[in-house]
Amino acid sequence: MPLFTPDTPVLVIAEMSANHGQDYDQAVRIIHAAHAAGADAVKIQTYTPDTITLDCDNEYFRIQGTIWEGRTLHELYGEAYTPWEWQPKLKAVADSLGLMLFSTPFDFTAVDFLEAMDVACHKIASFEIVDLPLIRKVAATGKPVILSTGMASEAEIEEAVAAFRTAGGTELVLLKCTSAYPAPPEEMNLRTIPYLAERFGVVAGLSDHTLGIDMPIAAVALGARVIEKHLCLSRDLGGPDAAFSLDPEEFAAMVRSVRNVEKGLGTVCFELTEKQKASAVFRRSLFATRDIGAGERLTPDNVRSVRPGHGLHPRHYEELLGKTARAAIRKGTPLSWELIA
Repeated sequence: MPLFTPDTPVLVIAEMSANHGQDYDQAVRIIHAAHAAGADAVKIQTYTPDTITLDCDNEYFRIQGTIWEGRTLHELYGEAYTPWEWQPKLKAVADSLGLMLFSTPFDFTAVDFLEAMDVACHKIASFEIVDLPLIRKVAATGKPVILSTGMASEAEIEEAVAAFRTAGGTELVLLKCTSAYPAPPEEMNLRTIPYLAERFGVVAGLSDHTLGIDMPIAAVALGARVIEKHLCLSRDLGGPDAAFSLDPEEFAAMVRSVRNVEKGLGTVCFELTEKQKASAVFRRSLFATRDIGAGERLTPDNVRSVRPGHGLHPRHYEELLGKTARAAIRKGTPLSWELIA
């Protein structure tokens, strides 16, 4: 049975990333916080500094233009990585709470490691969308794959999707992502979400790095079926990803809004709900606005469209004017054809 379809409820993913601060107990607390906040899944990342980059400090490996300015990639990833020996235990914690826990692998060894953990799906990060061998590796597992598209051109997304499908992958989710930390709202271009779904025939969603919860809620309104957002216990704890992570209270507020929007989307429908039917009686209709004698003409002075809706439909207003009353009509009487000559 597919894990992701256009009709399944929105999957809300709490991205732990580096917010564990290299503290296993804190990682466990984040999983519990995700569960309490209403998340459906927790995502971690599976790499070591040496599997994702080189221990080198020349200009190619120093970060510029982000909140991690001046650090080397190896230093950053050394602080941010999740120890692999934690990961099966973290999955067991999540399993015990009924949460899905899966991960982003960054090389072949990570894919094999996660397969041994029997994760339900894999994630490919935006920076790895150009790593076609890695995409083929996860596709070959037969598991659903969630692919972030930050920084990717449409041609690069097409190439990645083709690599996934030619390697036997069948269930693919594409996430709109703006790879800026934090990402400004004006750079989100959320209308890309329904385009991705239609263009590539996939389920689409959002990997969000903005501050706050507005963008995920808007994304769901545009059809996103997967929302991924960083979760920390408190931004005051610091860490590489704290600046653009939600705390548990904020995450819970996001989940509540996502669920409300999800309920509100519904279908194209013009039928009255039971509550609307109760309100419909208070719509406007035609009433006598003063006493009208038998044989007296109906005029704007004695007929009006007012609330409630017990009289003739307002569409008959002009039709009634000039006609005469069949009998005396008291002020406040809803007009009906039986009263009109």
